[in-house]
This record gives sequence, structure tokens and C-alpha cells, in this order.
Amino acid sequence: MTLIPDIEGFEERAAIAEYDGGLSRSEAENVAARGQGFPDAAAYWQWLADYVVARRLP
Repeated sequence: MTLIPDIEGFEERAAIAEYDGGLSRSEAENVAARGQGFPDAAAYWQWLADYVVARRLP
């Protein structure tokens, strides 16, 4: 299965989890990442970094 992250959805879900759910930012990002099928935020950010490098995006 190929994961395709939704950056806007990730940011929105993390913000809601942080402000409405009372989670720290790192906990909220983990929740948002898991919501998109990633094991945690580190895996989510690594996927995006690898994608940018592979596509040579600015």
C-alpha cells in the first residue's frame, strides 16, 4: 500500500488534537500521522522529506 499524505489534513488534525484535545504538539502530530496510516509523526515527516528529495522539489 502506498501512503499519500494529506498535508492540510495532517496540520488540521494535529491542531485540533493539540488545542481541543490538550495534547502536546508532538503527541498531536503522532495522532494526525496515525490517522493517515503512518506509525508516528517521524515516519510521516520522513516520507515527506524522501518525497521532496526524490522529486527534487524546492
